[in-house]
Amino acid sequence: MTAATAGHTDHVEVADSGPAPPRWRGYALGAILVVGGILYASTLWSSGWGNGYYTAAIKSMSTSFTNFVFGSFDPAGVITVDKPPLSLWPQVISVWIFGYHNWAILLPQVIEGIAAIFLLHRTVRMWAGDNAALIAALIFALTPITVVTNRTNNTDAMLVLTLVAAAYAFTRAMKTAEARTRTMWLWFAAFLIGCGFLAKMLAAWIVVPAFVAAYLAGSKANWRRKLFDVVGAAVVLLASSLWWVVVVDLWPGQKPYIGGSSDGSALDLVLGYNGLGRVFGGGGGPGGGMRTMGTPPPGAVVGGPGGGGGGEMVFGGPGGSAAFGGESGPGRMFGDAVGGQISWLLPLALIALVVAAVLGFRRFRRFAPADTAQRAGWVLWGGWLVVNALVFSLQEGIFHPYYTTVMAPAIGALVGAGAVWAVRMYRQPKGLSWLVLPASVVVTAAWAWVLISRDTAWNGWLRWAVLGVAVLTVLVLVLRKVKRMAIVLSLAAVLLAPGVWSGAGAFASGNSGLPMAGPSGGMSGGNFAIRLPPGVTTPPPGMVPPQGGGPGGPGEANGTLTADQQKIVDYAKAHSSGAEYLMAVQGGSQAAIPYIMATDENIVSMGGFSGRDPAPTTSQLSTWVKEGKLRFVLSSARRGPGGGVEEVSTWVEQNCKQVLTAGHQQLHECTDG
Repeated sequence: MTAATAGHTDHVEVADSGPAPPRWRGYALGAILVVGGILYASTLWSSGWGNGYYTAAIKSMSTSFTNFVFGSFDPAGVITVDKPPLSLWPQVISVWIFGYHNWAILLPQVIEGIAAIFLLHRTVRMWAGDNAALIAALIFALTPITVVTNRTNNTDAMLVLTLVAAAYAFTRAMKTAEARTRTMWLWFAAFLIGCGFLAKMLAAWIVVPAFVAAYLAGSKANWRRKLFDVVGAAVVLLASSLWWVVVVDLWPGQKPYIGGSSDGSALDLVLGYNGLGRVFGGGGGPGGGMRTMGTPPPGAVVGGPGGGGGGEMVFGGPGGSAAFGGESGPGRMFGDAVGGQISWLLPLALIALVVAAVLGFRRFRRFAPADTAQRAGWVLWGGWLVVNALVFSLQEGIFHPYYTTVMAPAIGALVGAGAVWAVRMYRQPKGLSWLVLPASVVVTAAWAWVLISRDTAWNGWLRWAVLGVAVLTVLVLVLRKVKRMAIVLSLAAVLLAPGVWSGAGAFASGNSGLPMAGPSGGMSGGNFAIRLPPGVTTPPPGMVPPQGGGPGGPGEANGTLTADQQKIVDYAKAHSSGAEYLMAVQGGSQAAIPYIMATDENIVSMGGFSGRDPAPTTSQLSTWVKEGKLRFVLSSARRGPGGGVEEVSTWVEQNCKQVLTAGHQQLHECTDG
């Protein structure tokens, strides 16, 4: 961001602060992409499988066309995951090419993360110039929550990529003079947001108000043309977002039940669990809400995967755990759970946005000519950041800290543009404007000190390193002798802390389905994060996912079976008499994950993620048993309240007899009763 003022000090333009060798810029971008690639790709050599809920679904989706289209969680095609399948399709294709390996599943996320860095650079370069683009790309690559999220197979990497691509198309539209070409680029941006919807539903639409406001603020077209463009974009957005919903709900043949919905329809999932339920709380149907297991100590919380289709497993009071982002409210983005994930440069981004708004308003009052494309960029990135921050802060439904990775591109763009303006003011001072750069270093370093001090047992030395670099930087800036060194030190001072957190997160062991950077607030596993109250170091005996082996334990999201689980599989195979389905597994998706991942058997998952979705029905079970398609149902002796649909549990009790007990798992043989 540069400033030109009234004569050139009160207008915020975005242009570079001087020419730099093109070759140097290319090398710098290449280095940033390599850094991002190393951070994200570190997961490929780990033993982690990411979010087991999606990892199991990827294997199931790879077995048939119908499973692929619907996003089926189980190989039998009985129930889907609780999201549209777009973000999983690249992972399935990778598995088709390379086989079912953890690195094959996680490779697409690495590619998506690197592509997002590149597209953000290209987008900001069109708006704010090369230097701002390089800073934006570097900030984005080093955002801690983005690094750890791109190391998993959650849906957010695809969401961010599609939205950054939409910002690129929008910026092209604002830079295009020809009306027809501008309209096409704008509609293409709407299409890409629709693709984001097919990754994470309404989460992609949060940025829509920012895009609309930016277009209205930046377009020079007359109001008739603006109306045509906006209405056309709305049509494209709806079509690209909802085609899958229409296909699913109008599918003429047999289809899986849509996990997390109350009636098996994709539309209900959009409006319920993944829509208003996220904002206002509640789950939207049998699959929604929370469920408890065992008897935990006071204050303990267990959280399921971020997409948690059908609900998370929670112990204790509402919303207090780090896994769920802490209490909702205006301070959530800066709180204990979220602050270290995304907010390192959030104060700086907000300051840049406020300064741009004030200077732009002053220029407007003097009726000075404005660069509408530059104005559109400020509205786009500022609206993107503010609207997402408000929604995440105030939403009362399920919220996990890694959702905030979608804010990282906006923070990078705003800070990148603001940094260029601050450097221009430092090099060509008018009054006290040169103090903006040292003040920015002080504010960022002070906030980093606060964040690191919240848990000094984890890399507590970093706060002193940040303080030392910041003091040195400010001294060099104030002396104004070696300006180039001062600028380099400024960049190092503001990125040191998030860079260390990102590096530590990238090379931590495993890759939890609930990614969080920084110090661990509790115990975490492949798909669950257990938050224990102060003074408690181990969970009580009942505080484990049913049949999953416990958070992080054997059999959970690691592609292997425990001895007890293998015993069950061997018995069922030996006595199945050629049944189409090896067994139906009660207890929700967590109970079925090990069997889907570690075997090639046709497994039926009962009840969806939470175990409470009405699929399969008792009628389906009876039909399968009568037709010889199913003989065994697996349940858990530890199943607590709400662990399954009562009607189905009653049917199992009345029609099946226990034939094998292995650990806390019970295998039942069912007959046509």
